[in-house]
Amino acid sequence: MLNKSLNFAVELKGKDAFGRNSGAAVVQAPRSLPRVIRLPEHIAGCEYGFVFLSSILHAHVGELFSGMTVEGCYQFRATRNSDLFVDDEETKNLRQTLQGELPHRHFGAAVRLEVADNCSDTMADFLLAQFELDRSDLYQVHGPVNLVRLMQVPDWVERPDLKYPPFTPSLPARFGKATNMFEVVARGDVLLHHPFESFQPVIDFIEQAAADPQVVAIRQTVYRTGTDSQLMNALIRAAQSGKEVTVVVELLARFDEEANINWAAQLEEAGAHVVYGVVGHKTHAKLALVIRREEGGLRRYAHLGTGNYHARTARMYTDFGLMTANEDITADVNQIFSQLTGLGRAGKLRQLLQSPFTLHPEILAAIERETVAAKAGQPAAIIAKMNALLEPGVISALYEASQAGVKIDLIIRGVCALRPGVPGLSDNIRVRSVVGRFLEHSRIFYFRNLGDEQVYLSSADWMDRNFFRRIETCFPVLDPKLKKRVIQEGLKPYLRDNVQAWEMQPDGSFRRHSRKSAKPYCAQSELLGLYTNK
Repeated sequence: MLNKSLNFAVELKGKDAFGRNSGAAVVQAPRSLPRVIRLPEHIAGCEYGFVFLSSILHAHVGELFSGMTVEGCYQFRATRNSDLFVDDEETKNLRQTLQGELPHRHFGAAVRLEVADNCSDTMADFLLAQFELDRSDLYQVHGPVNLVRLMQVPDWVERPDLKYPPFTPSLPARFGKATNMFEVVARGDVLLHHPFESFQPVIDFIEQAAADPQVVAIRQTVYRTGTDSQLMNALIRAAQSGKEVTVVVELLARFDEEANINWAAQLEEAGAHVVYGVVGHKTHAKLALVIRREEGGLRRYAHLGTGNYHARTARMYTDFGLMTANEDITADVNQIFSQLTGLGRAGKLRQLLQSPFTLHPEILAAIERETVAAKAGQPAAIIAKMNALLEPGVISALYEASQAGVKIDLIIRGVCALRPGVPGLSDNIRVRSVVGRFLEHSRIFYFRNLGDEQVYLSSADWMDRNFFRRIETCFPVLDPKLKKRVIQEGLKPYLRDNVQAWEMQPDGSFRRHSRKSAKPYCAQSELLGLYTNK
């Protein structure tokens, strides 16, 4: 039985044609059939009528068991372990090993069983036994076991009043009439705020590098990029034209392994140098480096981001990207690529923080500076925005900072192991989650630093895996105007949001923010309006 396939457990009474009386049968819904079916208007009795495939199967399942009586029919699905087994010590060719493992992904050991909430205890116990699970692995679901299938319904319904209005991402003014990306970036750092600003400059950056005869080398990391990527095609063209192209492809990016394997093969065929990262550490950093021949010698240009090089998710996720020719930052990016593609000890970086080396201790040091300032009676503040906060060392440091009087605001979209507002422990910590039209994905770290504000953008959440088991980068925003933009666009609106914000309570539960009489303020809508009016 495939991972997450839709199935029906059927309780039967009577004997079949061979005299068997098992009392139970399992019917798997054909994967080729749509899970939601639109009904003709004359049948539905309204303009838009839909029926679940599961409802049709429920109604007609008895026809599959001629001469027997259906006593009950319950939809269920099993979630299987999708991790791919790779023995680092035995594997000589990671790409070939993963290609062999992918077909087995759908048949891993079961880890969860979802059943209809009206499923009988007898049938639930029978299914648990078949999947070798116990009661703690059982989830009783009221309604469809896979709500994702409903996402196709809005595309069939012409009701603009029920949908988000379409928008066109804006283009930074500096790119408006410019034809040469390198001339623009050479004049100063460029900050991109997706999805409000277009991802196209990033694509143009790589495509122009691929076509520019003055460019001698391109280096890029790939974690998730999709099956149809202009960026990857540009890198292939660059390699075919004789440029030195180095791509660090993370083959173990979960559920993107197949796409990454295919891109790696195409890049290698084109003559690119493809590296699969460091054994034991996923390469999660988002980096691109272009080395260009100019008057006076070679010059480096870089793009660093909080999100993936994926044009489609750049329309749905909030992320920041920095394009720069800053000598310190580009030298650091170059050094990180040297680490990933060669051998030798990690050298000291000038501006970037890097996992698994300096990111964790430097974050702790920054929190400690705020703690010391607060104890000395100085204003102290920390604002951090990320997907998850789990690492015990950072959490302990934040508790200590709170007790010293540091004002701490955390914008955590997902899981958070820290408990805010606990008397004597975290009185000065507030945690909120903003869930809206776009997936909040950017990582931003702000430290007041005695008035000399530090603002970092990063590919890393504050989790054990990001600090210690991944290659991650955290980079400062040095330009004062861009630093102000990150604060004004990436942090303050989310602290002010009273429409889509959820406040974490001391017991770990979340409560929808109550705006009472305050004027509604939605961070994502305000940002859309800001960039639409530019």
